[in-house]
Amino acid sequence: MSRKDPLSPRKQPRQGRSRQTWNEILEAAARVFGERGYAAGTTNHIARVAGVSIGSLYEYFPNKDAILVALAERHLERMTLEVERLLAEAQDRAEPIGALLHRFVTAMVSVHRGEPDLLRVLFSEAPHPSELHACVLRMEETLAHSVEVLLRQSPELALRDPDTAAHLVVQTVEALTHRFVQHGIHELEDGVFVEEVVRMLESYLRRGDPSAPRPRRATTTTIEPPIT
Repeated sequence: MSRKDPLSPRKQPRQGRSRQTWNEILEAAARVFGERGYAAGTTNHIARVAGVSIGSLYEYFPNKDAILVALAERHLERMTLEVERLLAEAQDRAEPIGALLHRFVTAMVSVHRGEPDLLRVLFSEAPHPSELHACVLRMEETLAHSVEVLLRQSPELALRDPDTAAHLVVQTVEALTHRFVQHGIHELEDGVFVEEVVRMLESYLRRGDPSAPRPRRATTTTIEPPIT
């Protein structure tokens, strides 16, 4: 293991038993971090909950920061797969843009609701190394590509830059959903939140090209009163 890469796993699981141990460590870490918080959770706690020796844990991960990154990768991969599955269903059914957005936002709320303690630890309590940021960017790029395909195929829209629109949609939904699940917004229920976000995004997409320059505001000329 290179000292220059302290956040990478020491060993990738290849066989059934190794994969099981790997998953047990990650499940234990999610539980420990969720119950104790990231700062108080230790590799000893994780090993104890996972039912493995501390030496076995260190065969896979050099420190708890590396476990954090692996947890983030797994969480984001699961989220990406689930959302892409729902977007593929929307594509097969040729759903209108409003229904597509509703499906997308609902899916994002659902996957964030699935692991709220882990979400809090990953993005509110734990440090944010570049590796974690890279995980988020990969997820956003993957989802933006899928959304772009759907925007290009929609007969309702006239976007000259679907790529920009797709990235803005994905990043907006991710940011708002994360904030909503963690802290709430005026005690809104999930369904109301989804409807409001969909209404906002649909209005944005239907306005046309997001890359087009905005019209300049008319210059206001101040007419001074005559000197008497």
